[in-house]
Amino acid sequence: MIYSLNGKIVKKTIDSVVIECAGVGYACRCSLNTLAACGASGETQTLLAHMHVTENAVELFGFRDEQEKSCFELLISVSGIGPKGALAVLSALSPEQFALSVAAEDIAAFRGIKGVGAKTASRIILELKDKLKKQTGIGDMSDIILPNMNAKAGNSTASEAVAALCVLGFSQTEAIHAVSGLSSELSAQEMIKSALKSLSSIK
Repeated sequence: MIYSLNGKIVKKTIDSVVIECAGVGYACRCSLNTLAACGASGETQTLLAHMHVTENAVELFGFRDEQEKSCFELLISVSGIGPKGALAVLSALSPEQFALSVAAEDIAAFRGIKGVGAKTASRIILELKDKLKKQTGIGDMSDIILPNMNAKAGNSTASEAVAALCVLGFSQTEAIHAVSGLSSELSAQEMIKSALKSLSSIK
């Protein structure tokens, strides 16, 4: 199994990048966000990889970080969502935005994404919320108690941030610890960004 690729970029297209590693060029399909973060041809690039194997093809998908890869793998676990659909979602939404949309059950956030209608968006949220509940034991996110966020609005926002961090692959304990020290006046997205900085410094 290929975990990551590090080498010189030899080609970029509208939906993929080719990285040469030890004389072999590996074509990785990527989201628009990852492609935008990649360097130009001739520059060295590292991408995390997911190998997708079907009866008819073996494809590599490349990601700029663990969060995007985690979101991709969650998306393709949803019934009816394949790699192409997952990349479409991650081209329109950053991992943080996607995770928050799932946590907040925000179907409108998926509006306008090619191939993702209201029914598909509802299925993504329903299945991933259920998967999150099974993996972490989190049910109603409003039940999470954060000691320094006593206000109802603060608890609700922090709970959404915790749920989103769990979608991104962090444990419930890690997520609560990272969010608990933040101001209740921050938006959920601001909490996620701040928490990711602190979590990244630990890992």
